[in-house]
Amino acid sequence: MAMSMVNASITYKPSNSNNASHFLVPFFPFPIYSSSVSSGVSREAKTTRLHPRGRKGISVVLTVEREHHVDLRSEDDVEDEEGKEGKETLLYSFNPLALVLLGALPGVRVLAGAVRSLFGPIIELIKTWSLPDWLVHWGHPGNMAVVLFAMGGYGTYLGFQIRSSDSVEAKAKAKDLHPKLMAGMFFFFALGATGGVTSLLTSDRPIFESPHAITGIIGLSLLTIQTILPSLFEGNPGLRNVHGILGSGIMTLFLVHAALGLQLGLSY
Repeated sequence: MAMSMVNASITYKPSNSNNASHFLVPFFPFPIYSSSVSSGVSREAKTTRLHPRGRKGISVVLTVEREHHVDLRSEDDVEDEEGKEGKETLLYSFNPLALVLLGALPGVRVLAGAVRSLFGPIIELIKTWSLPDWLVHWGHPGNMAVVLFAMGGYGTYLGFQIRSSDSVEAKAKAKDLHPKLMAGMFFFFALGATGGVTSLLTSDRPIFESPHAITGIIGLSLLTIQTILPSLFEGNPGLRNVHGILGSGIMTLFLVHAALGLQLGLSY
């Protein structure tokens, strides 16, 4: 078994300057195979210097390093191990890089600064209450989990019941309760967003730079569109399908949002 890992680095450097801007871009093999075997490692590096057209004073150096990991077991050892029962472990990693980049946009940082200034007096007041750390840290996730799975989960079930149920009575009940539950979910999510911001600021953490915050903003924006769609059903019945598909997508997004929130909570 062989595995290759590539590290590429790009250096931008004006030829008449000693200062250089360096960007390191790692690439990892996917999936990653984990096993305890003896291996040989060979490494090769190649450096290429590029001169962009019309930019005589600028050079770009691209350096690529490769590491080759080669299994050095003998054929007998491999055959013996193949005869034994074993499991292959696949390690997968998810890195929401695009969401992190969104959080790094200048406009987001300006918004974060404005929110910090607005919430400043409230945060100072809350800190004087000496609330338990576990309440400040996990109060917001606990409340939002109840809203997501209780109101959002049952509301989604009622939405599918409206579309698929053959019972007139059950469909009428679902049509009455579904919009109320989803409107309540929207309200508590919007209210809970302020709770999440308060929790982060009380813990002296950044607020809008995390993937959890970005998915929350996207989710609330889509929920706003979702609440408008029912008012347009009479003029365009086809929007009912859009409403159903978008609603399912929003719930999936909020499940990802919850997972990212748990990851954020465990990170500090």
